[in-house]
Amino acid sequence: MNQTVNEIQQAFRQLRLSETAEEIPDFLRQAEQKSWTYLELIEKLTTYELRKRENKSMERRLKWANFPYQKTLSEFHLEEQTAISKRQLEQLKELNWLEQYYNLILLGPPGVGKTALSIGLGIEAILNGYHVGFVTMGDLMYLLKTESYTRKSELRLNRLRKSDLIIIDDLMYLAIDPHEASLFFQFIQEMYEKCALILTSNKAPEQWSELSSDPGITSAILDRLLHRVEVIHMNGDSYRMKHQERIFN
Repeated sequence: MNQTVNEIQQAFRQLRLSETAEEIPDFLRQAEQKSWTYLELIEKLTTYELRKRENKSMERRLKWANFPYQKTLSEFHLEEQTAISKRQLEQLKELNWLEQYYNLILLGPPGVGKTALSIGLGIEAILNGYHVGFVTMGDLMYLLKTESYTRKSELRLNRLRKSDLIIIDDLMYLAIDPHEASLFFQFIQEMYEKCALILTSNKAPEQWSELSSDPGITSAILDRLLHRVEVIHMNGDSYRMKHQERIFN
């Protein structure tokens, strides 16, 4: 009997059902103890394998998202915000905007929770089966400039391009030159109506004329970013400053 079980386990591994293969002895014991029918046993095996695959897929998507940290929406300090209500947050969690390729622009000074909210929404999207990519504006510029000769940049951009949601953090935090503005426009043009975007910035869209010295490129970028958009003004005191940790009490 043991040899037969081992053979079945090996067959499962050859079928790329390695997770279930390891658990077959336990499933068989339970089937005998609980008098499962053949159909019940098959249902238990397939359900287990599918759940394990989904868990692995979610872990892989979380890794590929490249978040600087992972905090869910349940950890977002909504009570310290006046910019967004509980009802509005619940509406964002439904992710209908993502399906319709709406963009979100989170505006405000440093420390008010722009990045935390964007990451929370990104994790929510991953938990619902979407692919998400997170990148700072500075890193995006580096990736675009080095894509043609750096394999690592090429792979990272390929993952971003396959995302259902791309989060670009700190737009307008650093100045970009005309060449970078052109590359950014090409990227936005490429992703237009192929995915949703979340942009965080300390400057409102009407101040984004500094994106490029070329008014035509700036206008083209804004036209695509603002076609379908919800702008959330997250003004307030810095959460980090209010909850800063000190060495001396």
